[in-house]
Amino acid sequence: MAHAQRNRSIGEEPVTSVLPDGDVPYDSGHAFSADEEVLAALGYKSEFKREFSLFTTFCVSFAVLGLLPSFASTLYYGMGYAGTAGMTWGWIVAMLGIQCVAMSMAELCSSMPTSGGLYYAAAVLAPPGWGPFAAWITGWSNWCAQVTAAPSVNYGISAMILAAASINNPNYIPQDYQVFLLTVFIMILHAILSSMPTKWLAQFNSAGSTFNFLALIVVIILIPAGTNRTDRDLPRFTPSSEVWGTIYEGTAFPPGVSVLMSFIGVIWTMSGYDSPFHLAEECSNASLASPRAIVLTSATGGIFGWFLQLVVAYTVVDIDAVLDSELGQPFAAYLMQCMTQKMTLAILALTIIAGFSMGQGCMIAASRVTFAYARDDCFPMSKYWRRVNKHTQTPANAVWFNCAIGILLLLLIFGGELAIGALFSIGAIAAFVAFTIPIFIRVFFVGNRFRPGPWNLGKFSIPIGVFASAFVALMVPILCLPSVVGAELTAADMNWTCVVYGGPMIMVTIWWFVSAHKWFKGPKVNIEHMMLGRGEIVEGQGPTIDGKDRDDSSGERPRSDKMQQLKE
Repeated sequence: MAHAQRNRSIGEEPVTSVLPDGDVPYDSGHAFSADEEVLAALGYKSEFKREFSLFTTFCVSFAVLGLLPSFASTLYYGMGYAGTAGMTWGWIVAMLGIQCVAMSMAELCSSMPTSGGLYYAAAVLAPPGWGPFAAWITGWSNWCAQVTAAPSVNYGISAMILAAASINNPNYIPQDYQVFLLTVFIMILHAILSSMPTKWLAQFNSAGSTFNFLALIVVIILIPAGTNRTDRDLPRFTPSSEVWGTIYEGTAFPPGVSVLMSFIGVIWTMSGYDSPFHLAEECSNASLASPRAIVLTSATGGIFGWFLQLVVAYTVVDIDAVLDSELGQPFAAYLMQCMTQKMTLAILALTIIAGFSMGQGCMIAASRVTFAYARDDCFPMSKYWRRVNKHTQTPANAVWFNCAIGILLLLLIFGGELAIGALFSIGAIAAFVAFTIPIFIRVFFVGNRFRPGPWNLGKFSIPIGVFASAFVALMVPILCLPSVVGAELTAADMNWTCVVYGGPMIMVTIWWFVSAHKWFKGPKVNIEHMMLGRGEIVEGQGPTIDGKDRDDSSGERPRSDKMQQLKE
């Protein structure tokens, strides 16, 4: 579907230097690589070593996806809202929309391979005058998804560790403070590891992703092969008519809506495929490798995730018992229904190790997002969060900033299951909103004026983008629905996603109109909407080249002398 185009030097494009003298990303003593030329044209200096390849980028992305631990952490939603029907054909329906979002995102990544990712794309693609606001909303929504990822993953891992302890000792009942302290400990470990040099990170995550993939395959084989349902006077597998045709009444809504509500598990599980976009500035041949890693992650995750859903759907014994188990972790409760204790503990061990790698990948991706936004002064005290450690050449300050925010969010553990469960809902809805804003703008405001990169969707670009936008527009309100309605709806049963996500987003919107619009000009855009094929000046950046006015008498925009030297 994607097709290659000839890569050109930025010296061949009408590039304008909009950075102040002394900060133009040009060094006369340095031979620019193709990746550095692209980044310079987009307005940024290359500040990281490009030690990620297609494979290692995919490894980080697949580790962030973390199919096995993600599925284990969100089983309550996938199974609890619609039962096995939501896990079988419901997963397929959800993946159609998710894959369209991933492909549209990959096309944007190929055109604009920066750590800012979606935030940068929204600013460039937005209509004149709206770039900074589009970047502001996209950036904050994406940051909400990123900063909640590691805490939610690590919370799920901690719950599984303590559930395993409870299986070994039935008299032990995990306490909230124990879950909190264990999760904080894992967060700190991840922060230390995420501050390592890029080369070490690539190697560590390659190993973690390989283990993730192997553990997933082992569990998919182990569950149907090792189930002891027959020892409990049950058929080895539940009949297909029941698995595919019975919708569990887990909500007060009609069956179709319940299936859509169960998509929260699919969306949260599959939300890590944007990681290659944020690692683009550390990836070699980023215009091709990064978009390929996005699509490869989404497709691989979708296929193998569905296989995992199938084996669980065909072997689960009692959904009510899974959801209400005293173990406090549905996946552990499910395993105890159809496996021996030793087998249960073995699968939990594999899931916990894979989850640790996943949490690590989430923290890496989140730190790159924080660095990219701080580089454009999006946060208070941005000058601290955008610093790159001179020893490791990684944004260590951003890592620890995110770690501190994540630990504060973990205080929701003391608010009960629904309160901490909001972290999963926020991750799903915030990520999808951020993913789709630039796609929506590209489809409905830019259209055929979009200048794609070497990886693109060709004539299928607009239809796929339209379907992706429609899918997200449908899912956003669905993800905010509570499972019960009417007189039965209490504060304890409320879906707090709309408050926990909507509240901060309303606050940053108010902040924009009160103050931020005066000083936040969006990402630095060092190329005059080249990917749009239009002649407007980028919002917030005047028509000057090294202090000289544009010569409007010519049909083309003159090149900056400094940027022209890049070609030479």
